[in-house]
Amino acid sequence: MFIGFDYGTANCSIAVSENGTPRALMLENDRPLLPSMICGPTREAISEWLHRHHQVPTPDSEGTALLQRALRYNREEDIEVLPGSVQFGSTALQQYMVDPEEVWFVKSPKSFLGANGLKPQQIAFFEDLVCAMMLHIRQQGERQLDAAIEQAVIGRPINFQGLGGEDANQQAQGILLRAAKRAGFRDVEFQFEPVAAGLDFEATLTQETRVLVVDIGGGTTDCSMLLMGPQWRQQSDRRASLLGHSGCRVGGNDLDIMLAFKTLMPLLGLGGQTQKGTALPALPWWNAVAINDVPAQSDFYAAATGKQLRELIRDAQDADRVAHLLKVWQQKLSYRLVRAAEESKIALSAQSHAEASLAFIAPSLQATLSTDVLEEAINQPLARILEQVQLALATSEAKPEVIYLTGGSARSPVLRAALQHALPDTPIAGGDDFGSVTAGLTRWADVIFR
Repeated sequence: MFIGFDYGTANCSIAVSENGTPRALMLENDRPLLPSMICGPTREAISEWLHRHHQVPTPDSEGTALLQRALRYNREEDIEVLPGSVQFGSTALQQYMVDPEEVWFVKSPKSFLGANGLKPQQIAFFEDLVCAMMLHIRQQGERQLDAAIEQAVIGRPINFQGLGGEDANQQAQGILLRAAKRAGFRDVEFQFEPVAAGLDFEATLTQETRVLVVDIGGGTTDCSMLLMGPQWRQQSDRRASLLGHSGCRVGGNDLDIMLAFKTLMPLLGLGGQTQKGTALPALPWWNAVAINDVPAQSDFYAAATGKQLRELIRDAQDADRVAHLLKVWQQKLSYRLVRAAEESKIALSAQSHAEASLAFIAPSLQATLSTDVLEEAINQPLARILEQVQLALATSEAKPEVIYLTGGSARSPVLRAALQHALPDTPIAGGDDFGSVTAGLTRWADVIFR
């Protein structure tokens, strides 16, 4: 059996084809989307969990060395890795929120797969992370279908989050491919995520149409200019229909991070002064919320930052606010901060004002956000998203007849208005913002695997 598999930064989802029509599988809590999260007692638990409880082989010497180190570390720390020690999705998030200091938590490694300078053992570790998530999702799907899932079309962005160009893309796709094979998928193909979203929209078209697909995902924004219509649907060679692409490392996560930095971090002392009138350095506040930047998070949670924050509390005019940031450092609350901003952003898609509660830091700590505040806060990443639209137009040398806007941030009226302002004479269409990529990947799997 084959599936379309959207391995996303914010969520993961899979679907099967029933008489040519995609059907999303319910991965947890009667929902088709599985939040792209994983946690366990230690990072080393992931590798041992794969080996001990699922007999997943290590692919090479680096993987073997990683496993041996993990087994040794867990034994020395007296950590017993049980079948339930590693959690996924909403369960992982809840475990992290209940006790953030006692778990190791990741919100999707996808953002880092194309990073420059990864050492072989780091690549092997990312592969284990992705493999564990893919294995869990495949098993969830097989339980529902009561059948083996051996073939998959997996989505990928135009450009992964790396600065190494095509080498970074190949590194990232290689990690995904090896992880998928180890997770039990016999045949694996890849398709660009905006193309997949376009394939789902194509099912609604009655004639050939130039479509600009704008897919604003969790970690990237991807655009594709496509010729779409009934005559293309069953063709396995779509190269002539792909007119142009663009993609960059800006997505919904960046909007959430910027919103958190601009609107929530002032409640934690950002922008304050010392008792002598000197401005407090902004870097610790930025590093605290930069959850898609490994060096920034490493710097923030280093012992030296804890010492720096205690010194800032001693010297600051508003020491109580800076003490809130120290609590974030002590309890590893970065993800919860950004999630509070994300929830406010989602609420502002349907209303003009929203309350962002930071009660997990202090009981009465909260901020009131508005669509105007959101627009001002995300101005910088929004500008980069619009740059990708213009780049797709330039590379395709064509004007779209319709824009298909999709992805987790597509519902934002701020984003939609900005896109319409950039292309005022082109209608904007929408569909299933969270499921269009998965459905399109499934339609493509139906073409190449059927």
